[in-house]
Amino acid sequence: MAKPRDEMLSIDEVIEELAVPRSTFYRWRQCRKAPRSIKLPNGDVRIRRSELDRWLTSLEEAA
Repeated sequence: MAKPRDEMLSIDEVIEELAVPRSTFYRWRQCRKAPRSIKLPNGDVRIRRSELDRWLTSLEEAA
C-alpha cells in the first residue's frame, strides 16, 4: 500500500490553525522559531504537515 503524501500547507492555513496573526508568524520565521518551511520557485512558502506537527510537539515538550 502506498504511503500518503505529506500535505503541504500554505502560510494562511498554518496561521489559521495556530490562531496567530500573520505578522507574528513572520517574526517567528525571522527569529528561526517557526516550523521549517519550503520556498517554492514561484516564491510561495509551504510547510509540511509533518513538520508543523513535529514543531508543535517540540514546543509541548519544552513547556
